[in-house]
Amino acid sequence: MDPLLSRLSDSLASARSLEDLARPLLEMLEEVTRMEATYLTRIDFQQSLQHVLYARNSRQLEIPEGLAVPWGDTLCRRALQEGRFFTQDVPACWGDSEAAASLGIQTYVSVPVNLSDGVVFGTLCAASSKAAHLPQHAEKVLRLFAKLIAQQVEREQLLQALQQRNAQLTEMALVDSLTGVPNRRALYQELERLLAWARRSGRSVMVAYVDLDGFKQINDQHGHEAGDALLCAVARQLQAVRRESDYLARMGGDEFVFTGLGPASGQDGTEAIAGLHQRLERATACHVVLPSAAKLDYPGASIGVVCLDPTSCTVDTALRRADAAMYAVKKLRRK
Repeated sequence: MDPLLSRLSDSLASARSLEDLARPLLEMLEEVTRMEATYLTRIDFQQSLQHVLYARNSRQLEIPEGLAVPWGDTLCRRALQEGRFFTQDVPACWGDSEAAASLGIQTYVSVPVNLSDGVVFGTLCAASSKAAHLPQHAEKVLRLFAKLIAQQVEREQLLQALQQRNAQLTEMALVDSLTGVPNRRALYQELERLLAWARRSGRSVMVAYVDLDGFKQINDQHGHEAGDALLCAVARQLQAVRRESDYLARMGGDEFVFTGLGPASGQDGTEAIAGLHQRLERATACHVVLPSAAKLDYPGASIGVVCLDPTSCTVDTALRRADAAMYAVKKLRRK
């Protein structure tokens, strides 16, 4: 096998990123074109800038990586517009380019890196500070390398899009679609994390169970849209009183759970329980304008608050204790 093809094959097999692929290609391109510098650019058409992503400089001419040049002043723009692949005398052809003059470019060759949708990603270039001839097969190699780079760019773009979509799906799986707050699944994950952190830091954990009294009657009397409006209003108000270390989730139906850090382990949690109960009780009383334009004055929910030692409970036991405390409050409210 030709040594160049062998190196190209190895580079394609081992590349895990655009940089992994571009750097050996630029090295091979230097040998093929016999130019002093080879480089890959990215064109930002919105900002009208051309950025040098990667460059290989082996002799006198220096093309700095990270260089940003106004797109209107670049040799690449002129070459693309004129369909000119190779220019041996840049000062005579494009003497108005300040960027080319400052870099000292005499001979220049460039091909666009075109993505499959027709978008121009950037350019693959070679340049020299002296007049130079281009070997006969160099254009074919340049265009092949540009195509390989385009394919790598598209692979990375696809991977990034898939990762973003997976992140969105993961987030959707952990969020209650009606209220926008975390759901039951997310609560279990967060409470597990909170208990573990509290064990390490010597803190207690506060858990509050919130149940909307009379929710079924509101649905029966005003319709399910009214119930949904109440749930969203309560969720917004609970979020508004949430502190930095607090966490709110909807368990489902008409129930929410509110968690956070409590006093140091071993300290009396009575005051913390009373303070959180008062804060949440005020937050669940609301005035809701229903879809029918009627107004609903909701007096507030039944709330059970417990302060727990994280070393002696699990997520399930923590929720059961808070639930039991809520039912005790509900029973007292009915008297």
